[in-house]
Amino acid sequence: MAKYNRILLKLSGESLMGNQGHGIDVERLNEYATQIKEASEMGVQIAIVIGGGNIFRGLSGAGKGFDRVKGDQMGMCATVINSLALSSALGALGIKSHVMTAIRMEPIGEFYNKWKAIEYLQRGEVVICSAGTGNPYFTTDTGSSLRGIELETDVMLKGTRVDGIYTADPEKDPTATKFDDITYDEIYHRGLKVMDLTATTMCKENHLPIYVFNMDIVGNLKRVLQGDPIGTLVHN
Repeated sequence: MAKYNRILLKLSGESLMGNQGHGIDVERLNEYATQIKEASEMGVQIAIVIGGGNIFRGLSGAGKGFDRVKGDQMGMCATVINSLALSSALGALGIKSHVMTAIRMEPIGEFYNKWKAIEYLQRGEVVICSAGTGNPYFTTDTGSSLRGIELETDVMLKGTRVDGIYTADPEKDPTATKFDDITYDEIYHRGLKVMDLTATTMCKENHLPIYVFNMDIVGNLKRVLQGDPIGTLVHN
């Protein structure tokens, strides 16, 4: 039995680069799709939000002279590209999925609608929510929080390249220690960068727990769903 019935899986666009340094690493993409298939076969209802940092990040684009609004819109389009790639990889494994977009772009994706998305989830089909919130100045972390709350998920599973939340960046500070669980308030007080402040506040106010784990290790998604303590739980 899975620990959760319905999840919002947040995937990093940057992790899709694999070892390439840019774009989409097909091997990493297929590893993600395989893990999602395993979760689906456990009977878990799966909604997904994937970032676009492997293609374009609006905020860094603004720092290079792009208009911030146009940069964020480019970032939204990047998430759609990644979502289509993931949908294709899932389809190759026999898993039906739907790419839903926060801005109209039929026939590339279906315009996001909560009730339609829940209908798909209840049918056991994967819903990939793309284009963030459809608005500039909001990250895909905020888009994940919004969709997780809207779709009444039990938890947001934040798949990263580290195995949880640490007192400092473990890639930079070898003395950093890992939390098994942590409250939202402690994240604020310690100034930890789990997600942006808007996203974290939305989860706190709407009682949506976040579980941070390493998605880049094949099999970890299934382990999380089985209740193995391999990451960090964020809660009120």
